Amino acid sequence: MEDLELTAGDLLLRPWREADAPAVRDALRDPAIAQWNPQGGQVDDEAALLWVRRRADWSAGDHVSLAVTAAGGTLLGSVSLHHIQGDQAGIGYWTVPAARGRGIAARAVVRLTGWGFAELRLHRVELCHAVANPASCRVAERAGYPAEGTLRESFRYGDGRRYDEHLHARLATDS
Repeated sequence: MEDLELTAGDLLLRPWREADAPAVRDALRDPAIAQWNPQGGQVDDEAALLWVRRRADWSAGDHVSLAVTAAGGTLLGSVSLHHIQGDQAGIGYWTVPAARGRGIAARAVVRLTGWGFAELRLHRVELCHAVANPASCRVAERAGYPAEGTLRESFRYGDGRRYDEHLHARLATDS
């Protein structure tokens, strides 16, 4: 899968490369990304390179992580199927500030979800986000992930606090 590339309109979803590390470093320092996608420490050049290398290594079979880029190669965000176990997985994403509000995250989520259903034979993909993050709720809804419920204080986010999360999910059998 190292050569996996998916398109979603004018977006290219491709494996992470070491050359992405500087853009990842800058993205992970964004306050919104740091809050809702915590990395557990200061993000410097070395941490960004390790982040990229971990996401580029799919050998364990437990995740598929892709850079979301514009046609010209500019990094716009990240989308990942994670915690892949049998026919189930979770999905996560972030976008850089300049890419927000343009439907990029929803398009990337739709494309990777469809790929996961078709190629990995997933049956269920879950999407969780903090209730306090309404932008992620909009991504879930636009990507066709119906809300299933609220998980009380289920995850500790970047500020160290536990937040309630909304659970959304799509099934391969959803239309």
